[in-house]
Amino acid sequence: MMAPPPCGEGLGVGENGMVNQRARSLRHNQTDAERALWKQLRDLKAEGYHFRRQAPIGSYVAVFACHSAKLVIELDGGQHGTDVGLGEDRRRTLWIEGQGYHVVRFWNNDVLGNPEGVLWAIRMALSSSGFHPTPNPLPIKGRGDEIAEGRDGGR
Repeated sequence: MMAPPPCGEGLGVGENGMVNQRARSLRHNQTDAERALWKQLRDLKAEGYHFRRQAPIGSYVAVFACHSAKLVIELDGGQHGTDVGLGEDRRRTLWIEGQGYHVVRFWNNDVLGNPEGVLWAIRMALSSSGFHPTPNPLPIKGRGDEIAEGRDGGR
């Protein structure tokens, strides 16, 4: 497993490694794209997926993370299209994936202009994660076996 990046790398964690403080600050200063996607991700809670916004992972702060499905969602603006931005994103992605997460990236303009397509891609990433949330509400004990064996009493 790779060591976490030194403090100060990634998203400006700071000299003293104040990741939680940085995450808190980012939560209070969301971009329009982050705010729009957050509304959609909260709807996935009904399907058993709980996302956290600005979630610390090592010395990085992931824009959104579903820890149970080991999925990180990153949103990129124009600064990510530069050589420096692409290099930092690549290093960041490799480190986070080294922790067992799958990272998916979307451009801010895709989140704002094609929210249905972005949500579809997120659902596909969740379905391929291998994590299957517990049904809500839970099935009645024994009910599944009875139905599978044809003992459902005609129900």
